[in-house]
Parts: sequence; structure tokens; C-alpha cells
Amino acid sequence: MPAHAPGAAQRVLLAGRDVTAAIRTPEISDGASQVSAHPAVREGLLGIQRQLGARGCVAEGRDLGTVVFPDAAFKFFLTADDRVRAARRQHEQREQGRELPLEQVLRDLQSRDERDQSREAAPLVQAADAVLVDSTGKDLDAVVHAIVAEIGRRQAEAGPKARLATRSRPGQSPA
Repeated sequence: MPAHAPGAAQRVLLAGRDVTAAIRTPEISDGASQVSAHPAVREGLLGIQRQLGARGCVAEGRDLGTVVFPDAAFKFFLTADDRVRAARRQHEQREQGRELPLEQVLRDLQSRDERDQSREAAPLVQAADAVLVDSTGKDLDAVVHAIVAEIGRRQAEAGPKARLATRSRPGQSPA
């Protein structure tokens, strides 16, 4: 469910119930990684994801730029130093009332990355046409600014006709 006010957080609803925090637990993250390694699961999700993005969207995920929306007009591959990512995840968990040691969060993160990078179905790789954004040492505003600036730069280079075309290609998302 999109945020309707500036600065408001997005929420995820399931049967009318807010499950935003529940789907961001380490157990769910790890489970999603394990289940998504199965080709039948990836194939089953592909049509649903493409249907959700058919009218345009901003989406994040480990195979969206390579598998789900390979023709997206804008693709970004976000990365950061593993320790920085682990500290961010630890902070996120702390805000939800879960206290986890940094070393455990780091091990879990590295284990998931390794599993997702080596899976046969839709592995975690940077799309060849994705812009690499290293968020190490950057706050959320700086990362968003870098992405928005890159989109603006590309649109300015392409001109007005191309800008309209990136919004109207059927079955594609500017993810």
C-alpha cells in the first residue's frame, strides 16, 4: 500500500492486516531466500510480479532488473559494505523490538547473499544496464537524490519524446 503523505512509510497489507513489520524479520527474509531458490516458485511469481508492474511502478528485489522487468527504463543496483548493511538491518530490527548481535546479522546477511547469488533460478546479479549505487557512507536522502538525479539526467539526454515512450511501453515497468 503506497504512502499517501510525504515522509509516510509504505505499508504491506494482507487480508486487511498490516504485516509490514512481520515480513521484515530475519526469519522471513531467510525463508524468502530459501523458497525463491526453487524454479517453480520463481516461475509462479513472475506473472504476478509483471502484472503488478504493468502500469508502472518502483520495485525492489533481487531479480527484478534481470528477470522480472528486464526491459525496465531505469534500473539501479544498490550495494553497500556488508558491515554497513548489517548495521542498518540490526538498527531496523532494534526499532521492531528485536535485539540481535551485529555478528549474527552479518553472518545471516552474507549467507543469504551467497545463497541468492549461487541459485540456479534467477540469481542475484547486477543487470548489465543497471546503474550501480553504492550507499556505503550515504543516508537514505543521498541515495534517493542520486537515483532521481540519474533519472533526470537520462530523461534530459533523451528529450521529451523519449520521456513519454518510457512511460507508455505496454507490459514494462520503469522499475
